[in-house]
Amino acid sequence: MLGRRGFLAGSAAVLAATLAACGRSSPVSSSGGSTGSSGGRGTLSIGAIPDQDPEVLQRLYGTVAGSMSAALDLDVVYQPVTDYGAAVSLFRTGDLDLVWFGGLTGVQARLQTPGAEPIAQRDIDADFHSVFVVNASTGLAPADDLTPLAPLRFTYGSETSTSGRLMPAYFLQEQGVDPQGFPGGPCFSGSHDATLALVASGTYLAGVLNEQVWTSRTADGSVDPAVVEYARTPAYHDYHWLLGPQATERLGDDLAGRLTGYFTGLPADDEVLQLFGAGSFIETEPGNYTQIEEIGRALGLVS
Repeated sequence: MLGRRGFLAGSAAVLAATLAACGRSSPVSSSGGSTGSSGGRGTLSIGAIPDQDPEVLQRLYGTVAGSMSAALDLDVVYQPVTDYGAAVSLFRTGDLDLVWFGGLTGVQARLQTPGAEPIAQRDIDADFHSVFVVNASTGLAPADDLTPLAPLRFTYGSETSTSGRLMPAYFLQEQGVDPQGFPGGPCFSGSHDATLALVASGTYLAGVLNEQVWTSRTADGSVDPAVVEYARTPAYHDYHWLLGPQATERLGDDLAGRLTGYFTGLPADDEVLQLFGAGSFIETEPGNYTQIEEIGRALGLVS
């Protein structure tokens, strides 16, 4: 590790979509979602940045919606989006009430939405890392030195991903590597799974993704042997749930407390925690993301 502290192998469809995403931004749009219940109760619309394959996200947030509906006596509806910018925009306009954001998108959404408040993060998000990976053909062995990555064709995840772009770019810059200076310019794959697909295929020889996705895909055996870990970044705060003010106005002043209580009260063996790759959810606060905001401003990603 530096300093302190399913990839779907052989999926032509995933790889083709990923290649199309490199060098351009994805359109901002949303599609139909899933609901945890039906009836005349209050409705809470939840969303998330699309940092993994859609099938993974649908299962994860469909499960969350059902669990929250039962625990909170609300109709909880998961509304998927196609890119990170859409999640921020729909949160700002009030179309999404509660969103699972990364550190950077959470900062962007909070600054654009007066009254928004972070209510919970996973235990692992208080000490999160990014993982640099390389294609085995490079012959690179794990190291703390990031400079050997400079001459390689390189892919980030989404352009506004904290773990897949912002913090890796910062740590590259700290070691004298221009984060935009890779041959042909860096790719922005759009998601962590897409990054793995591109590095596995050899289309890009190096990339970076979030630690939890890497750990999960490695554990389930879905990482192509052509992809190997090269380095890990120092720790930083990352993902968190952000609640919009319109939800509190509509569903009651106690909503934030009820939601925080739901997340922090999940038993250790709960399916939601397992799907999130966490041991627990814990409380969080805006000050935890000051570093993210400062780096975002320095890199021109927060205005």
